[in-house]
Amino acid sequence: MHIDLGDKVAVITGAGRGIGRDIALSLAREGVHVVACDVNSDDIANVTSELAAIDPLSLGYTCDVRDAGRIAELLADAHTALGRIDILVNNAGVVGDAPIDELDESTWDVIQDVNVKGTFLMCKAVAPYMKKQRAGRIINAASFAAISPRVRSVAYATSKAAVAHFTRGLAGELGPWNITVNAYAPGMIPTQMNHFAELPDDKQSELLDTLTLRRWGSTDDIANLICFLASDQASYITGSLIDVSGGKLATQIPSEAYHTD
Repeated sequence: MHIDLGDKVAVITGAGRGIGRDIALSLAREGVHVVACDVNSDDIANVTSELAAIDPLSLGYTCDVRDAGRIAELLADAHTALGRIDILVNNAGVVGDAPIDELDESTWDVIQDVNVKGTFLMCKAVAPYMKKQRAGRIINAASFAAISPRVRSVAYATSKAAVAHFTRGLAGELGPWNITVNAYAPGMIPTQMNHFAELPDDKQSELLDTLTLRRWGSTDDIANLICFLASDQASYITGSLIDVSGGKLATQIPSEAYHTD
């Protein structure tokens, strides 16, 4: 199967580092003109430089996904420069861990605003462009926490469950325009946000024991899925939440398979 994404245009939020950066670079290598967005100006400058070495037409913008005005501005600019918008990857997100009785209201608000409202605002702004084309791919970052929340992470889990449900509703709404909307649920993929690979060995082992494939995931695992979902090969997949977790808790005690005599 050959995935052909040549000359497509993709807008990616949270593209400055981690999973978002690797999604941006992977799509660029597939021939996509990438519009990279991130709230951190230094990060976006770095990834824009990397993208330019692959595709001189790629663009970079500093953007807070909570800012509807800035979103409208950059999409209009990108559409003028590149002529279309085919793919939106809502990767931007934040976390905040605390027991509910210690969770600041401001932390709750930021998590919901970035993870849920930011996804809503990006989708709202890009929909008219995709409707006019009568084609598009919207791909939203959920999390395994949307399926099974972690203790002391209720705000994050709530936001990602909302993204998953928003994805299903939006898929139904945009289906008549041949626009698919899907979400992905990463599991344990070490990033600068979660620091999984920096934990003590015993803690890492404890977490890996929850995986059917007992290894950390990689950002490439996510980027490969995004390339597929953005392609024509995924044209009949919409409204789905795709688990990319190495089979996290697929069985009750997956570690038993690794400790047999």
